[in-house]
Amino acid sequence: MLLQVNPKSPLPLYAQLVDQLGLAIGRGELAPGSQLPTVRQMGVDLAINPNTVAKAYSELERAGLIVTRQGSGTYVREDPVAPAPEERQRRLVEIMEAALGQATALGYKPEELLRELRAHITAPNATR
Repeated sequence: MLLQVNPKSPLPLYAQLVDQLGLAIGRGELAPGSQLPTVRQMGVDLAINPNTVAKAYSELERAGLIVTRQGSGTYVREDPVAPAPEERQRRLVEIMEAALGQATALGYKPEELLRELRAHITAPNATR
């Protein structure tokens, strides 16, 4: 799995990491129980401040996707915790706002984004 951050993106670096790691976990690219790089190592690998990585890990832990074991490291949870309905809704709004912001920055209009979203959802191989 290759993580990349874009300092020019309107999405903060930590949020980019949260999105990419969450997607990798959801797709099974990061298997339950697999160890994540240390905060310091990921900071070095991505040339970003380790505090940014720590914030991303904290968000993922709060979301129930990873767990930190003192003295052992950070791991993908074996038994992911389903978020509360309010948290789930809040995260969906964040995802939509980020997508809209990025699409707008690329010159797309909201109608175009909706059209593409509908097409993706109805596509035969769409992830659901």
